[in-house]
Amino acid sequence: MTSVRHPVPLRHPVDEVPPPGRLAAFGLQHVLAMYAGAVAVPLIVGGAMKLSPADLAYLINADLLLCGIATVLQCVGLWRFGVRLPIMQGCTFAAVTPMVLIGTEGGGLRAIYGSVIVAGVAMILLAPVFGRLLRFFPPLVTGTVILIIGLSLLPVAGNWAAGGQGAADFGAPKNLGLAGGVLVVVLAVQRFAPGFLSRVAVLVGIVAGTAAAIPLGFTDFSGVGDSDWVGVSTPFHFGSPTFETPAVVSMLVVALVTMTETTGDFIAVGEMTGRPVDRRRLADGLRADGAATVLGGVFNTFPYTAFAQNVGLVGMTRVRSRWVVAAAGGMLVLLGLAPKLGAVVAAIPAPVLGGAGLVMFGTVAASGLRTLAAVDFRDNHNLTVVAVSVAVGLLPVGVPGIYKEFPNWFQTVMDSGISAGCVTAIALNLLFNHLPGGRASAPVAAEAPLLESRGGEDAVEQTGEQRV
Repeated sequence: MTSVRHPVPLRHPVDEVPPPGRLAAFGLQHVLAMYAGAVAVPLIVGGAMKLSPADLAYLINADLLLCGIATVLQCVGLWRFGVRLPIMQGCTFAAVTPMVLIGTEGGGLRAIYGSVIVAGVAMILLAPVFGRLLRFFPPLVTGTVILIIGLSLLPVAGNWAAGGQGAADFGAPKNLGLAGGVLVVVLAVQRFAPGFLSRVAVLVGIVAGTAAAIPLGFTDFSGVGDSDWVGVSTPFHFGSPTFETPAVVSMLVVALVTMTETTGDFIAVGEMTGRPVDRRRLADGLRADGAATVLGGVFNTFPYTAFAQNVGLVGMTRVRSRWVVAAAGGMLVLLGLAPKLGAVVAAIPAPVLGGAGLVMFGTVAASGLRTLAAVDFRDNHNLTVVAVSVAVGLLPVGVPGIYKEFPNWFQTVMDSGISAGCVTAIALNLLFNHLPGGRASAPVAAEAPLLESRGGEDAVEQTGEQRV
């Protein structure tokens, strides 16, 4: 009598752990992709408040440390905290303007940190509510939001390619030439290099670009020697937090904007990795965002959200393991605890990041188009929903300051192209496809993701697809 052999379910690619060498290379690629964005918020806020160089360095180290902790929490998960997808965390740019106003006119850093802590607690409490709103994110809305995320990030890559906003030689041909060279290297490696090497094309491009930039005079590493080997961020370094009502209200608006943006990023990564985001997973991810934001207020940094540039990297490399991004989080923790290591990464010139950013951010936009390809655009208003949402989302990107005469809460929402486009897409989808008299839109989000997660690992069919 022959025994029946039952097939062993394959581990989902999101849960696979690559060999140590690949894990480190893939993780470093994520760190380099987001580093400039990670340190931008403390630089902008600290610069506006005219903090000393020592305090600015402290803010940056604290930010890197908490970026790493937030990323590990999001990827690995702890109880009901963490989306358990390859999500990189960083300070949200939606909070920059309110924090600058609070810091310069409304109570200083202590008031900023008090409002950040309250916002983080609010995000934890509101996470289950956002989880129930997932049905309002069908492919029509998610595809539009992902497209807007990619398009709104492209100017960031363009600024880097030109030399970085405010650079004395901004737009110089040498800057654009270096960025173009990095782009060519990334594309060539991705097209012609074998297997593993093609998946670290961005890392190869950044390393090659940095190596070329040193003899060409774009950067130097002299600042590395002046940095400390060890630096630890301590709670409430700048004093006990204060809770000013105007500051708290403005940061609560930021929290809602951040949760909306993060929802779009979660859904995008869920589609790219083949692990759709359900209600429970979304709530867990937003709850982790809130916890990281509370820790940010305690450890002298700012609100946290998913970093869209790393969403593009996941789509481009097709490396779906959450442990890769968790490893990147571990590297950020080391950078936050070792300022000298952070100084090495900080020496990478902006044009190098710009060349890599062009392909990464373009990948996000292309992923949105891929999602929209499944939407029915015949004899309905779906094309109008996409058209108006993209227009509203890109308006503040193409015309900065267009809302400067409006109240601060309105600017907080609408100056972020991602949140403006997301709110518009949700509202128009409800207007045209859900209110009485409207036509049902094409497949309203995958029905399976709307079911409560059972807590186990997703089943995966054996397709023969290459694993990480």
